[in-house]
Amino acid sequence: MPQAAATISGIQKMVLYETRARYFLVGSNHAQTKHRVLKIDRTEPKDLVIIDDKHVYNQQEVWELLGRLDLGNRTKIGQKGSSGLYRAVTAYGIVGFVRFLEGYYMVLITKHRRMADIGGHSIYKIEDTTMIYIPNDSVRVTHPDEARYVRIFQNVDLSSNFYFSYSYDLSHSLQYNLTSLQRPYELWSSAASPAKVEAHARSKQDSFDIFEDEGLPTQVVYGLQTEPYYKYVWNGKLLERIKDIVHPDWLMYIIHGFCGQSKLLIYGRPVHITLIARRSSRFAGTRFLKRGANCEGDVANEVETEQIVHDASVMSFTAGSYSSYVQVRGSVPLYWSQDISTMMPKPPIRLDQADPYATVAALHFDQMLQRFGSPIIILNLVKKREKRKHEKILSEELYPAVINLNQFLPPDHRIDYIAWDMARYTKSKLFNVLDRLSMIAENVVKRTGFFINRSDFYCHTLRPDDRWRDVGGCVTIKGRLQTGVLRTNCVDCLDRTNTAQFMVGKCALAYQLYALGMIDKPKLQFDTDCVRLFEELYEDHGDTLSLQYGGSQLVHRVKTYRKIAPWTQHSKDIMQTLSRYYSNAFSDADRQDAINLFLQVYQPAENKPHLWELPTDFYLHQTSTMALPYNRRSYTLWWSDGVISYLPVPYDEVACEDTMKKVKVKRLNRFDESIDIYTEFFKPYELTSFDDTFCIAMTNSAREFMPKSVGVDPSPFTVRKPEETGKSVLGKSSKEETVLQRKTAASAPPPPSEEAITSTSEDDSEEDRDDEGSVSQRSTPIKLLTESGESSRTQEEIQMHQTIKEPYGLDLSKCPADEDMLIYERFARLGESQHTVEKTEQINVANIISLVPVSRFPGDSVYAISVPQVDRDSRDVFESHVMAGQGQVRALCRDDVLMYREYVKNRYM
Repeated sequence: MPQAAATISGIQKMVLYETRARYFLVGSNHAQTKHRVLKIDRTEPKDLVIIDDKHVYNQQEVWELLGRLDLGNRTKIGQKGSSGLYRAVTAYGIVGFVRFLEGYYMVLITKHRRMADIGGHSIYKIEDTTMIYIPNDSVRVTHPDEARYVRIFQNVDLSSNFYFSYSYDLSHSLQYNLTSLQRPYELWSSAASPAKVEAHARSKQDSFDIFEDEGLPTQVVYGLQTEPYYKYVWNGKLLERIKDIVHPDWLMYIIHGFCGQSKLLIYGRPVHITLIARRSSRFAGTRFLKRGANCEGDVANEVETEQIVHDASVMSFTAGSYSSYVQVRGSVPLYWSQDISTMMPKPPIRLDQADPYATVAALHFDQMLQRFGSPIIILNLVKKREKRKHEKILSEELYPAVINLNQFLPPDHRIDYIAWDMARYTKSKLFNVLDRLSMIAENVVKRTGFFINRSDFYCHTLRPDDRWRDVGGCVTIKGRLQTGVLRTNCVDCLDRTNTAQFMVGKCALAYQLYALGMIDKPKLQFDTDCVRLFEELYEDHGDTLSLQYGGSQLVHRVKTYRKIAPWTQHSKDIMQTLSRYYSNAFSDADRQDAINLFLQVYQPAENKPHLWELPTDFYLHQTSTMALPYNRRSYTLWWSDGVISYLPVPYDEVACEDTMKKVKVKRLNRFDESIDIYTEFFKPYELTSFDDTFCIAMTNSAREFMPKSVGVDPSPFTVRKPEETGKSVLGKSSKEETVLQRKTAASAPPPPSEEAITSTSEDDSEEDRDDEGSVSQRSTPIKLLTESGESSRTQEEIQMHQTIKEPYGLDLSKCPADEDMLIYERFARLGESQHTVEKTEQINVANIISLVPVSRFPGDSVYAISVPQVDRDSRDVFESHVMAGQGQVRALCRDDVLMYREYVKNRYM
């Protein structure tokens, strides 16, 4: 079966040229071998007129085209002083086109930075954007409220946590992207319509093949382009106007959330751990203004978090080992809200609408069954016991809704409901919160399983592990699939949820590393370099999501629940709480208006009230509340058609007729640059610096977390004390704090003696025990020297020298160990032998040093050189070269014909 590969976007860099009548957007691939041109009309005051030039230009043709445009747009014929074509801006992607009350604006990405690498597919973060008004000033119709809409739109900071990729679909999980590559082509060909087959046959006739009659095999790769999952796409509405009229390479979909990657070095073997969080663009907003769910089953603060672990020593998706695990957070799927007009830190929770048949919960869980399969496990962390009923209202409504929906599902695929009052356990001194969470995590991961694209190791069969036998999911010939998902929620889905997700992710990480053959048991302990690196990723992930939804960073972290946080953390928690309260009270309304305008939930018009005049945005997000649906969903068969029949496998990953329509397939040559991920990642045509590569700059477990002292076990799975780590466990210090610490250490007085210092490592404690004992073997030579008077050092000097240690941890005041002395004596004798050889003429050097010639010359001499012997293959190559120069060409073999055929196709077709 031919191989399949993801299609790389053919437009990765673009230049915008400006004339008085048009904008010309010239896009090219990274190598600048193929160019496309987009013409944007500037004479229409309120309409968007875009013409996509279907022709693919090379670099010479583009320069000729721009030259003709420059010449044709000059004010006078033959004028050389002024140019008729201006270069406006250089960009790396189109965010979209938006219109308020005047003409259209074009939003372009002007700066981007690489954040992660998955199998050679780079993920970029938007660093800066520009917003360009399209109509010319001569046709512009001004409106007094236009500037205010522009300011509201620009309140969505596109340089903050928006991500995209030219070759990897970020809206889908790794499991979806890799399983789509493994489907057989017969399924696509059978799902193709007759019109597509006829078009493919016509295109095949147009592109002739000069080798078709020779019967040589054609090396075909199927290039795939999947339709994005629009729930996690944030510029889908901004690209809606041009989606059907331009080439797909112009369309670039962005996600909002978090993306971070770190390198775990296991005895030099690189393993990349990537964390990707996708925030839903439906029912999106800020903390108190978006609660619960809307009438379509979309919940507030819904984020899909995926952790990807892969062996970075092999880059290819087909040959490498990749594993992923997905979990979800989101508000309680009910009609509920909180009134913020009272200016209370915790406004009372109220249920806005009665839902006796749990229709909104049914819509929400139907979406989850389609995307994740079964089982769906709900981890509800809200409080159970309260003096005044507050959070308990949500549990009392959610549990009956789940019971109602479960009675119609098959027993094997019912929704699991786990309710646990995490806040009450935290206050208790008798219980450990993280121990209970680790038990829940173990049961969850065993039920859902995880994704890996390789089969189990044979050593797992030889040395079976009890935990590994019970892991669920769907086991296939090519690996494992995650079936089902954990859905975690509290009231805000921020602090408690992030800690619970970290514990589940830590448990899943142990199974992923075990499946990749990195550890011998599927279990990871705290205070190891691996877990510290993973905890730092999750803290960045939690802070980012908390800032987006709540307006501040996390208040309670993993260290808070472990009860090892320093006393300074309490003051930071108070400041974060005040920051969150201020943001919710004063700035959330403006942020909500900006999100509504950016996502085109609200579209300005002349005959509509302005966005700032609306008393509420309830009816913008609840579109069907005032309309009676024509096809009312069943209360008993509440899931979509076809979902139950494929469970536990998710419906979106099944190769059926509906899902095949979302994948575009194109037959390509395996050397085609649109699927050449090697050239796309390494860019051999470009001069680069090794120090500036992304893999060098990313967080490294050996550099950031492993102790720098000699003799420490370099394994990232070794439990270390907090003082032994390369980075402080008590919190991440900024660069200014690090510089301040260095200055303070440089100006500080010398430390006290070793006996007054409590040792923090095993080596130091052994040295202290040696000093406290009687006369040891190491201290005996020093005492003899002191007693015999050969050293005139005073007791103060000895103490001063004892406190001096080199950066490598060696004490210069003590004699070396016996093993070190033995090595030094051997080295000294070797030096003596060297001088003896130079002085003595009777010793035969051949008995001491044996030199083996490595060249093809039979004898080495600076005066005489003999001709080397040439083998038969080299002679044949040389003779064929001479014959070709004389016009006598030998017959081509099959390999030569194949090589020439590929060259002609890549060069001229």
